[in-house]
Amino acid sequence: MKLLTGNDLASGDVTWWTGSGWSRHIEEAVDVGAEGEAIARAEEGARRVNVPYVIDAAATGDGPRPAHIKDRIRALGPTVRPDLTLKPADPQAGHWVI
Repeated sequence: MKLLTGNDLASGDVTWWTGSGWSRHIEEAVDVGAEGEAIARAEEGARRVNVPYVIDAAATGDGPRPAHIKDRIRALGPTVRPDLTLKPADPQAGHWVI
């Protein structure tokens, strides 16, 4: 299965092609097959999405599952991991504390 993904122009959110528009939910994504590149060009030209591209995926009982780990992470949406954020600068050390 092939999925079309890109980023929403206004928010930068990851979006997925549903067959009639874009969704922030991968569960609503449809197989674009051989038409994916043509849809991507048309949607980017119409300024509805930024940098769309086609990815490989597998159909599962829970919806499409991207084949590549990078795309699976994108599909999960924004991550908020306090343990990975930069802490405020330590004025005594003169640099950022990680």
